[in-house]
Amino acid sequence: MIIRKGAINDLDQVLKLVYELAIYENAKEEVNNSIEAMREDGFGENPAFGFFVAENKGTIVGIVVYYFRYSTWKGRMLYIEDLIVSEKFRKEGIGTRLMDKVILEATITNCNGVQWQVLDWNEPAIKFYRKYKPKLDGEWINFRISKEQLESYKSNS
Repeated sequence: MIIRKGAINDLDQVLKLVYELAIYENAKEEVNNSIEAMREDGFGENPAFGFFVAENKGTIVGIVVYYFRYSTWKGRMLYIEDLIVSEKFRKEGIGTRLMDKVILEATITNCNGVQWQVLDWNEPAIKFYRKYKPKLDGEWINFRISKEQLESYKSNS
């Protein structure tokens, strides 16, 4: 098993893992990303995300996707968007190796912390993340505006 920085040629396998996660979360219809968009967003002039992969005999079986955000209170932070290990490869330490790699990336890039979210019903993920002794935050409420709402807002302005 090799853990390495993700490359542009990995994106087709990365998107397959994203769909695997969406199916697990009963939200497959919510994925509207594409390889082309990920190519531009991850490797274009202004990359919006980075990722590491877990590769087993040429097949990507796990990923951790991250980006940098800025907190006016804390400064530069690394945000983990997704950590996914293909179901048949779970319980082999791959998630731990990916998490360790992204935490190391946060230290190398002078971040002041790492943040992520987990669905409240995803007990296996919650159990996995607890070993890192994160501070759980019950105060903040997540808000989201969809692309359709953005388009509606733009046309009404």
